[in-house]
Amino acid sequence: MLACRSGFGYNLAGMMTQTQTVPLTRIQKLIGRLMLQSKQTKAAGYISVQADLAALNDMRREYCRKVGVRATTNDFFMCAIARAIMKYPMLSASLDAARENFILSEKIGVGFAVAAPQGLVVPVVQDVGNKTLIDLSKEAEILVNKARANKLMPDDFDGANVVLTGLGMFGIHKFYAIAPPSATGIVSIGLIEDTVTVIEGQPGIRKKMDAALAYDGQIVDEFYAADFLRCIIDQIEDPWSLTK
Repeated sequence: MLACRSGFGYNLAGMMTQTQTVPLTRIQKLIGRLMLQSKQTKAAGYISVQADLAALNDMRREYCRKVGVRATTNDFFMCAIARAIMKYPMLSASLDAARENFILSEKIGVGFAVAAPQGLVVPVVQDVGNKTLIDLSKEAEILVNKARANKLMPDDFDGANVVLTGLGMFGIHKFYAIAPPSATGIVSIGLIEDTVTVIEGQPGIRKKMDAALAYDGQIVDEFYAADFLRCIIDQIEDPWSLTK
């Protein structure tokens, strides 16, 4: 029988031959409640774009050797998201309790999804507006290690304005994710793959990736969201700009 892994940390192989009752874990209950709350309270809109990652693919290892830090593709995306929020601050906004006013965050936080042993968790790199790519990479690595060791603290989950998630390692090309209730948007990235494209009038191969944004239409419209997503991709396609 094929082994399988559920998204919540259960291995259900061999359990499907008869009806069974599987209790929800604490993290399953929490994730389920938050995802339902998000779907019920957000006017979610969805857009996507294809990004050319050839330049990032070519420079990333060279840059990491130069600075002595392992900066992942996700780190570059989080840095691009942080800088895009500073340019498009409504992605840091939330509605007040009366749903009559916008509240813009004083500090910017970018969350990122981690498949931890206990289930999906979203730690947050906080106050990213004052962090360099190197700072962000180091802090993200610490949070990933804490998540995998089940040592995240409550404060590690606070303050996400926009979240990043990716399923490229599973061969997924494109998907739309559900933003946590406290976040205005979530960027989902897929598989980096060789793509046939026209280069100076001739067919060629480029490394490309689909990137999507789910945003709260109560706070931003599709034009503002499109500008925000385009800002992220423009930076990713000019990766040296993120190192400055």
